[in-house]
Amino acid sequence: MLNLTLRQLRVFEAAARHLSFSRAAEELHLTQPGVSAQLKHLEEAIGMKVFEQIGRRIFLTEAGREVYGHTRSIQEQMTVLEESLDQLRDTTQGKIRVSAVTGTAGHLSLACISRYTKAFPGVRVRLKFGNRESVLGALAGNEADLAIMGQPPEGLGLVAQPFMKNPLVAISPPDHPLARQRDIPLAALEDEVFVVREPGSGTRRAMERFFAEHRVRFRPGLEVSSNEAVKCCVHVGMGLAVVPLQTVLPELETLRLKVLDVERFPIVRYLYIVHRESKHLSAAVEAFKRTLLGEAQKVMDDAY
Repeated sequence: MLNLTLRQLRVFEAAARHLSFSRAAEELHLTQPGVSAQLKHLEEAIGMKVFEQIGRRIFLTEAGREVYGHTRSIQEQMTVLEESLDQLRDTTQGKIRVSAVTGTAGHLSLACISRYTKAFPGVRVRLKFGNRESVLGALAGNEADLAIMGQPPEGLGLVAQPFMKNPLVAISPPDHPLARQRDIPLAALEDEVFVVREPGSGTRRAMERFFAEHRVRFRPGLEVSSNEAVKCCVHVGMGLAVVPLQTVLPELETLRLKVLDVERFPIVRYLYIVHRESKHLSAAVEAFKRTLLGEAQKVMDDAY
């Protein structure tokens, strides 16, 4: 492998472009002997002459023309690299990869993201949804800069900061008998069938843990893989469900669903913004994280 330095190539490029050692020295603020020394080291490294002198003028040799072409390409790549690094330092440009658990990035957390994109229109945000396991896999595989999810498991080398309350509520169709009652005893839910998420879902685990802690039996019915499917099933009368409140805000406004007034509800949970502990966050990603942490309460105040 050639043992060349960027400094040698920079000096060579200037001398080759000007076909003059003195003008290269002037451009680079070097002495002419300094230029000659760098070119000598370059020729020793490649084992061939890159300049030849005919009369009082210097010309590139065939090897010199070859090195010059590659040197220009290297300089162009270095310019691209410098611009890319500038973008990483700049909060106003770049791209952010966000992975979110389906159902967790509801209307309120999306409103936080919207505030960021309006404040930083030059940054491209790629938001990809998946189940809990796929989101954790995206973080582990460095396919996502940040994740939005419920509390992640410990021991995976993750940094998790809560940024928004994500209460779980019990819902029913508006014509369900419980929808007209207030202060519903928790035990009354034992007589109902629940539409539930798939095993491993954070919502389902929280729901099962809640009922177990209060020694209340619940009857799981249809099992579906998304909150949208849960809402549709509840709307057509296939059972009750426990879902994040912010995922049903549109249905509450249109009266398609009803939040039940059940004792000990809502189940208090939080959304977390998560990244790998070893992950180097660009300036744009840091600004995105600060926006979510700083704007969440304002968004919730506006909504409620």
